[in-house]
Amino acid sequence: MTEQRISIYEGMFLFPQSAGSDLGGAVAHVESLLDRAEAELLSICKWDERRLAYDIKGNKRGLYILIYFKADRSRIAGIERDCNLSEMLLRTMIVRAEHVPMEEIEAANGRQALEDEIKLRAERGTDADRPMVSAISLEEEAAKNAAATATAEKEAAPAAEAEEVSDTEGTEESPTDA
Repeated sequence: MTEQRISIYEGMFLFPQSAGSDLGGAVAHVESLLDRAEAELLSICKWDERRLAYDIKGNKRGLYILIYFKADRSRIAGIERDCNLSEMLLRTMIVRAEHVPMEEIEAANGRQALEDEIKLRAERGTDADRPMVSAISLEEEAAKNAAATATAEKEAAPAAEAEEVSDTEGTEESPTDA
């Protein structure tokens, strides 16, 4: 029977920017990959959302998730294979992190902040639910308002002239009254 050689690893998982809308799903996906390999999760955090140096599968931006975990050395190849087969992930890098002090690993644990961000994104709703506002749409809205105001003024002007004419007709003295 072979002995297990457990080491600490650092994994950087790159998702497309669209995974940010389902951040909980992205985190659950990585956790399921590690659970399948019987890895012990030590720390997880959303590292960054940033522009990629070059397009990867048509994506210009990406979401990085940083994870520290313990796993048997023989399981790492299986984790990397599962990550390469995953359609959700763009890239993965797993390196040994024996040199990283435990204090730094614990400090990198942003699980609570990640859960808070997942809740916040769920409360805000999807992008389809929110109105899109841009400089162009604001200019278009101002042009529509100006056109509507001008139309309303044109329609109101003949009605106001008609009222003035009817008011002045009743106040004029007729030649027979004098």
